[in-house]
Amino acid sequence: MAALLIEKYGAIDREVFIVIHLDTRNQVSAIEPVSYGDLNTNHIAMREVFKGAILSNAASIILAHNHPSGSLTPSAEDVAFTHEAVKAGDLLDIEVLDHLVFSDTDYISMRERCIGFACI
Repeated sequence: MAALLIEKYGAIDREVFIVIHLDTRNQVSAIEPVSYGDLNTNHIAMREVFKGAILSNAASIILAHNHPSGSLTPSAEDVAFTHEAVKAGDLLDIEVLDHLVFSDTDYISMRERCIGFACI
């Protein structure tokens, strides 16, 4: 999945926020660019994150966005947004499985690094 995102969106010169919809078998049912920002910011309403997932009857989602700067380090805003998205997903019964931050060559998984997710 990350390779596809890097190929399609990695070279974009502004931030793009993407929601990947998954069915009950964790198969991708849609890849939805939700918002385009500027060079280093992107303001996304939580309702927009989940709107497409609700309409497509997604069981879970993966969040993703690029960092045009090439840095893969999530910002404090990225961490806070992820935490809020996980809470909203819990309320809506749509699990947020991960949040990927990618550049034009690489990516990180915020879940794997326990950033913005409750990790045991």
